[in-house]
Amino acid sequence: MSDQTPNLSLPFIMPAQAQKHVTHNEAIELLDMIVQLTLESVEAIAPPATPAEGQAWALGVSATGDWAGQDNTIATWRGGGWLFVAPRDGWLAWVRDVGELRAFTAGAWAVTGGLTSLDNLPGIGVNATADDTNKLSVASDAILLNNAGAGHQVKINKATVGDTASLIYQTGFSGRAEMGLSGSDDFAIKVTSDGTSWTTAINIVAATGQVQISEVLRLTPSSTPASGVAGDLYFDSTTNKLRCYDGTVWQDLF
Repeated sequence: MSDQTPNLSLPFIMPAQAQKHVTHNEAIELLDMIVQLTLESVEAIAPPATPAEGQAWALGVSATGDWAGQDNTIATWRGGGWLFVAPRDGWLAWVRDVGELRAFTAGAWAVTGGLTSLDNLPGIGVNATADDTNKLSVASDAILLNNAGAGHQVKINKATVGDTASLIYQTGFSGRAEMGLSGSDDFAIKVTSDGTSWTTAINIVAATGQVQISEVLRLTPSSTPASGVAGDLYFDSTTNKLRCYDGTVWQDLF
């Protein structure tokens, strides 16, 4: 018969054992530490100068001082001395300094609940599943990106000029339009009917602001507008003339 319990390694009181209270008290001390376990921190390597009775730390590698040689154990201050216990897979502990619930698995204390940090997550799926390419995946009727009291910017950043920073519009997950910086710093709007053959409809040259239109510009025929802004153009289908507003009246261009 073993002299310890199989899971928590609590000592049994053996038949005809002397000083039974010592073994009993040792088991009680271990239970007091392990049940509802609270750790001051994890990966600790240096003992505190004035530990309080019952405080516990999960030790990291290369522990020093009174913790030397006890790497990866739990150190708890009991009765004026250190008690060391090796954790087992599945143990849960509240880690006080970071406000997180952690589970011991594969030799480390992994975050499993509590106030989990949202930094450096592998992916986020909102009513959807994220993958290696789409680290953020959202299935929703709409997405609201609101201001915090003033303006608001949505930023798409690329690493080099030859990379792409753009928005793609799709039908059935097949591209139909793209706008942004596609392989250069010129702003372009591209369209396609099949998701394969793309046509650049408009290109705005980054260096000059020049607008380049790849196909015929079609202005929808209209009757003369009541007014406009200087430089406005429209096609008068009645007279078949292209007209421009000079700031006062509409002038025929040809």
